[in-house]
Amino acid sequence: MSVTTFAPETEARLALARQVADAVLFEGYVLYPYRASSAKNRLRWQFGVLVPPAWGAECEEHSFQHTECLMEPRSGATLAVELRFLRARRRTVQRSLADGGFETVPELRLTDRVLVPWDEGVEERVEAVVPVADLLAGDVTIPFARPAGEDSEPVLDETGRTVGRTIHRYEELGAILRLSARELDGPYRVARLTAVAENTSTWLPPSGQATDRDAALPRSLVAAHLLMALSKGSFLSMTDPPEWAKAAIASCRNLHTWPVLAGEPGRADVVLSSPIILEDHPAIAPESPGALYDATEIDEILALRTAALTDEEKREARGTDERAAAVIDLADSLPPEVLERLHGTVRGLREVTRPTPAAGFPDEHGVPQPDTPWWDPAADAGFDPARDRVTVGGRPVGAGSRVVLNPGLRRTDAQDLFLRGRTATVEAVLHDVDGAVHLAVTVDGDPGADLRREQGRYLYFQPDELTPLEDDA
Repeated sequence: MSVTTFAPETEARLALARQVADAVLFEGYVLYPYRASSAKNRLRWQFGVLVPPAWGAECEEHSFQHTECLMEPRSGATLAVELRFLRARRRTVQRSLADGGFETVPELRLTDRVLVPWDEGVEERVEAVVPVADLLAGDVTIPFARPAGEDSEPVLDETGRTVGRTIHRYEELGAILRLSARELDGPYRVARLTAVAENTSTWLPPSGQATDRDAALPRSLVAAHLLMALSKGSFLSMTDPPEWAKAAIASCRNLHTWPVLAGEPGRADVVLSSPIILEDHPAIAPESPGALYDATEIDEILALRTAALTDEEKREARGTDERAAAVIDLADSLPPEVLERLHGTVRGLREVTRPTPAAGFPDEHGVPQPDTPWWDPAADAGFDPARDRVTVGGRPVGAGSRVVLNPGLRRTDAQDLFLRGRTATVEAVLHDVDGAVHLAVTVDGDPGADLRREQGRYLYFQPDELTPLEDDA
């Protein structure tokens, strides 16, 4: 079902990145408590859903993803591209009749599980290897399609007797992958790579069902994301580029997707363009015992809660989806030493030292006291968040200063990235026990700014994440 098959060397380079890609593919696929009857499992497929264009225009969902990133290809380089997504397969449950026929039922109860109707996710991928020279010469277009179809599977009881069947129906799916590249002017040979995945289905919603998302989903690319690997050369980080490339990186357009460096740390020849925000070189925690599929999962809590489900709840979960059944079995079989590993892990240690006298800790007379411990209230004497100033870009900045927010220098919180380019007012200058300075701000136009000031609940940035406004007095 692929356009091409990757060489073993390419497969090896993509292996680690694909682990993360598959985690993204099933992010939120089925949520705890893993039962179809659960309210939060009735509205599904939240990430990277590319719907038929006609339906998306009516309901403001997206029919395409647009990825742009910078690459430094060497002579003769090729680009391997893999588009991964889920295809919704609708399952109907039927019970056997005495005359040999079947009838559709809302559930089929077995000793170990309760089968119910459900939309299953079937993995799909489209692969292509394209010379970079071809991308620089013009657009490379890769159309692909999946036909409608139907299959059935018998349901057997514990004695091996056929007691029903499940019917699986696929709807027709059509899409296209467009690739291109353009060399940019600058001190180094760099090109902007563009990759667009688009649903091209001509399906129209039946009259009167324009808002029926369930009808559109089987014709959609679900959790769509891209893996891209250069055979020779490297990509530039979109979040931590070299100084000379920052302007070109800022001009890249990424719509409904987020490209990051992937694969082994230290390498830059693989990019994962994901429908959720990730940092460079994301990886699955080695302590994780298996996929739990629940968005923003916390393995220890989910494993313990899942193991605590009643037998009846576990039967329904096992009948909801094969992956949900695997989660139930995993939670029931985890030994104590594995659960203990999930309780907490130290990734690294660093020495924490107090600031030098020049950085702070003066007494009430302003004289530095290097022997004052950080936890002693006397260490705060001499600091005034409302009056202290810090130099940013050669200008003093303090409470009342107006600045432009430029987060993203230190793998910042994802929500902070949405504030990039917004103007804000500094409310206070704060010092932590390590001697670092933090600026508390309120965003201009925030309707809750007065409430934040009243409660002291600000947004916090470090000086190099802010730019003073030129017209600030």
